[in-house]
Amino acid sequence: MEQTLKGTRPLAARMRPASLDEVAGHADHLGPEGFLRRAIADDDVPSLILYGPPGTGKTTLARVVATSTRAEFEELSAVSAGLADVRAVMQRARDRLAAGTRTVLFIDEIHRFTKSQQDALLPAVEDGLVVLIGATTENPYYEVNAALVSRMRVLQLESLSPEDILGLVERAMADERGLGGTVTVEPEAREVIARMAGGDARYALNLLEASAGLAGDGPVTPAVVERAAGGRAVVYDKDGDQHYNVISAFIKSLRGSDPDAALYWMAVMLEGGEDPKFIARRMIVAASEDIGNADPRALEVAVAAARALEFVGLPEARINLAQAATYLALAPKSDAAYRGIDAAIAQVQGEGARVPPIALRDASSTNRRNLGHGEGYVNPHGAPGRVTGESCMPDGLEDLRLYEPGGVGPEGELAARLAALRARARGAAGFDTMPPSGDVEDDG
Repeated sequence: MEQTLKGTRPLAARMRPASLDEVAGHADHLGPEGFLRRAIADDDVPSLILYGPPGTGKTTLARVVATSTRAEFEELSAVSAGLADVRAVMQRARDRLAAGTRTVLFIDEIHRFTKSQQDALLPAVEDGLVVLIGATTENPYYEVNAALVSRMRVLQLESLSPEDILGLVERAMADERGLGGTVTVEPEAREVIARMAGGDARYALNLLEASAGLAGDGPVTPAVVERAAGGRAVVYDKDGDQHYNVISAFIKSLRGSDPDAALYWMAVMLEGGEDPKFIARRMIVAASEDIGNADPRALEVAVAAARALEFVGLPEARINLAQAATYLALAPKSDAAYRGIDAAIAQVQGEGARVPPIALRDASSTNRRNLGHGEGYVNPHGAPGRVTGESCMPDGLEDLRLYEPGGVGPEGELAARLAALRARARGAAGFDTMPPSGDVEDDG
């Protein structure tokens, strides 16, 4: 095994790319027409913020920029560096610049720098004293000073694809800096590593190294990889981007009628420690926002799951949440009620609230009746079909249409009923009475 593990540095550190061509993924930035590749080729790299999840190559890219542009590389960690460290780097950068050499300053986890530390970087970035490259896993538009972000270019790095990870694993197996061809890793085991890595190159190489150590003189099999992994921790920040991205994916899976995806994203949230009440609340919203009257039972199911969660708690309540999620995903969809209330709010915000017609005003007291309140009001219970056909909208808005039901599920019946009501209000021929229907007579 000593021949396999070359030196004491971890495999991920030994395999860190030395050139742009060795960097995996990020074709939009590093491809032939990618911004960063062209900037390096022109020796005109601006200050950058590299934003993305762990293991996507933020530190690697910063080092490659420095070596590719013949600049000196300085590195600070926002966790341990203070204002004095920043000032010391700036002084060294001035000395180098006087001799004609530029400095690339890389700051890992730049979002953890205090406001005063970030402010201290502003003049250096603005004057070109350093090319600042900050790395962060948090959205820089929220977590980094706006003044600093405005002076830098933000490059978002996505998680590496399984194919990218597989390529890294195979290169590490053969490269002399890595395992040097001394370990046999079965193809199925490589695929397991690529799948379990979740787009994190560092994790993939560490898992490969751990699997090689566990295998001893034998081949690395899928079972060995799974033992070496010991359970993959879910990367999930309840207060960060992952929280918003995953709940967005969950809601869009419900809306997109994909129960498998809905269960997957729910599992990510539950395994990541998300508050299950938050998941339940979002399903209650989705039941009305995306399903509405196309299936009124969806709201009942979502509310029932939330109540079950209160009574049962995790882990058992995961089943209640899953039942609701799959029901909502497969329910017919309509956003008519959602669009209707937003249109109504926009109408009110745009012109203010009009007063109700006098016939609809409160007439519960003699003083109000003396003012004419309630005059002309016809109680629909005494009208044919229990519908008068009179508009209840403010004067001047009788023709305003806010709710336009779709034709799916029970909402299709509502659409037909509404069309008949509107036709009757217009006095259209053939709508003197409502179509016979038990539901109509019981509506009130």
